[in-house]
Amino acid sequence: MSELDLDATRGPYTADADSEPGPATGPGPALMGATTLIGDEVCNHDGESLGELKEIMLDVRSGRVAYAVLSSGGILGLGAKLFAVPWRALSLDTVNKRLVLDVHKELVDTAEGFDPDRWPDMADPAWANQIHSYYGTTPYYDRPL
Repeated sequence: MSELDLDATRGPYTADADSEPGPATGPGPALMGATTLIGDEVCNHDGESLGELKEIMLDVRSGRVAYAVLSSGGILGLGAKLFAVPWRALSLDTVNKRLVLDVHKELVDTAEGFDPDRWPDMADPAWANQIHSYYGTTPYYDRPL
């Protein structure tokens, strides 16, 4: 199996130049089943745990991944806060099999969360703009395909 690196000049996730050519042995980090990532840890670049990936939200009209829903806090899943993070704010750490959100832990701790039984209307442009502004990302719907 080839080593994988994040290489912004060649695309989101590409094989190392030193890897052997040939057919892929699985979907790999460029194309993955969503359930492969559900339950993975989300941390920051300092290695601090920010939560766990609970859901991946798809914009079914555009076919794009819109948000990751993270769970943070609580004990054994009870009392945990859910919050949405723009998908583009995350990167995949293939070595440690986790997602990385490049923010300080305090930003996540103070993020507006929601109750698991009362999700926000994620299709609401005002809500979406607020989330993208909070994490400093360009809304996915403002970028060409």
